[in-house]
Amino acid sequence: MKLWGGRFKEKIAEDMEIFNSSINVDIRLLPYDIEASLAHAKGLKKAKIITDEEFEQIERALREIKEEKFEEIPMVEDVHTLVEQMLVEKIGDVGKKIHTARSRNDQIATDERLYLRNEILKIIDLLGQLNAVLLELSKKHKNKIMPGYTHMQRAQPITFSHHLLAYMEMFKRDIERLKDSLKRVNVLVLGSGALAGTSYDIDRMYVASLLDFKEVSLNSIDGVSDRDFIIEFLSIASLIMMHLSRFSEEVVLWSTQEFNFVELSDQYSTGSSIMPQKKNPDSAELIRGKTGRVYGNLFALLTTMKGLPLAYNKDMQEDKEPLFDTVDTLKGCLKVFIGLLGTIRVNEKKMEEAVKFGYLNATDLADYLVKKGIPFRTAHDIVGKLVAYAITKNVSLEELNISEFRNFCQLIDEDVYEFLDLKNILKRRKTIGAARWEEDV
Repeated sequence: MKLWGGRFKEKIAEDMEIFNSSINVDIRLLPYDIEASLAHAKGLKKAKIITDEEFEQIERALREIKEEKFEEIPMVEDVHTLVEQMLVEKIGDVGKKIHTARSRNDQIATDERLYLRNEILKIIDLLGQLNAVLLELSKKHKNKIMPGYTHMQRAQPITFSHHLLAYMEMFKRDIERLKDSLKRVNVLVLGSGALAGTSYDIDRMYVASLLDFKEVSLNSIDGVSDRDFIIEFLSIASLIMMHLSRFSEEVVLWSTQEFNFVELSDQYSTGSSIMPQKKNPDSAELIRGKTGRVYGNLFALLTTMKGLPLAYNKDMQEDKEPLFDTVDTLKGCLKVFIGLLGTIRVNEKKMEEAVKFGYLNATDLADYLVKKGIPFRTAHDIVGKLVAYAITKNVSLEELNISEFRNFCQLIDEDVYEFLDLKNILKRRKTIGAARWEEDV
């Protein structure tokens, strides 16, 4: 069955029929196509375009179709054709009335919005689970000191929990972006027709309420040709993957013998086919690798849309694969990362040892001199020379004796050692959002 063909004299070429078909991709929209078709049928009944009895037949048949299990996907043009074909097979000519006052152009836009809304809510839930794991991990390792890095060089002492919570802030922003995007997803397009609307008196606000859409599209041309809501989602997904990738990169580094800050559970690691001793952080590496895949999906759809005139064009059939692949990839990565963090082992002792090397308390020594009345820029220079001196002796700043300190600044006193203590450094942090020691309450 085709939903078109009356004006054609020749049969479509077999290779073109295969090339034109999207059923293998858009079959996953079947439940959403049925949901939208049910709402549309209710709208037709309200407008007295179909009778109550006809609606009951259509409703019953659509619910039966929703429960169908396909051993193999029928070779039809798309999911809309499949649903309508099965409807006609079940109830005959009454089924042919379902397409009154709609087009596949406004159908697909509606189906995609229903699908994406559902998936966004699932992704928000996964991000919430991830943040819950991060919060639990940060509580478990509260006040455990580690080096903070800039330029991949040890910089200042921080806590492991503070580092973890930096990612929690990123994922909170991702949740906010997804929630905000729902405003632009929750728009009913049904009633736009192919591009110009319909002459049937359909109550679009009524149909919108049935599908829990908050708004209806206000321009029929824009309604059927808009894929901004998908591109926006792909953009947000790219940001989420970037955050996951940055975190994964740190997990990979931290799990090396050179760092040895963490060890991944065997459940989220793999081995080598040739080197028996290897334990590879492949879960984190795969997430890092799949980030490029999601970026590619974003750019694929941007490229598809960039030259399209209004309204609908067949090019837009290519919007589904990037969307579906991104949803699947992102959800898969989040699930794995939640498991990875939930089972990770943290080497607190190794982290704290690392803070003792690299002069991470140098900035605090400069602050000490400022409190003695020395301008910061001058203090910075004095401490730089002290660090250079300590390097020649291969000792830390706190291992210098008081006379060595005073060779560089006479204002340095015995209280400097207490000032340079890592725990005290963290306790002195004053500003909101600082990496500081959290007192028990």
